[in-house]
Amino acid sequence: MPGWPAVPPGASGKVQDAVMKPAGRRLLAEIQAELSRVVRYDDESIVHEKWIRQRYDCGCVPSLAPARRATVETAWHEAGHAVAALAVGAQFSSASIHHGRSSEGRVHGISDAGDLDFVVDAAGQVAQRLRTWSMLDRDEDLRAWLPTWHSDGGDARRFRAAIAARLGGNEVAAWRHSEEVLTPLRLQIRQVARALLVHPRYLPYEVIAAVAAAS
Repeated sequence: MPGWPAVPPGASGKVQDAVMKPAGRRLLAEIQAELSRVVRYDDESIVHEKWIRQRYDCGCVPSLAPARRATVETAWHEAGHAVAALAVGAQFSSASIHHGRSSEGRVHGISDAGDLDFVVDAAGQVAQRLRTWSMLDRDEDLRAWLPTWHSDGGDARRFRAAIAARLGGNEVAAWRHSEEVLTPLRLQIRQVARALLVHPRYLPYEVIAAVAAAS
């Protein structure tokens, strides 16, 4: 879209073996093996018990089925942020779908996103809509929805702050640009989400980048 910076060439999260430590290689191999084992299962069927129990035991959901659904939504949301960060050449330390008092999950330490930081901020919501193929195709629908987007762990606030001085803070244009960046990366987002679902701990940057690059 005219007026927005382009995604840096080659900024797709490629990780060379030389920068991945042996522990990272072992973890990547474990996750790839598990993802291959569950390749025919849907997302809700592969959620690790730890993530289900976190959401159920806190009384946040009435039964295990909604706990599974909530975990899948969180995994896609955080995978969206992670893949967006990789796409724009940003760095982060790790991603997790750990359920805490103040968040459902988080991508930790995002930095160096530059003028495309708003894409990373929008990515959680965009990824959730990509999961269900519920994109708001009509601009009037998007204009009606955007004012209802708030809280969301600070994503909405950061998105608006990032574009305040650009194109007059045109939220629709910024959102459409975010969609243009992320829609071709849906399969990467899905695979990173599934990696988050099957592994009971956080995933470091280099492992997420490798999972995304192999998708």
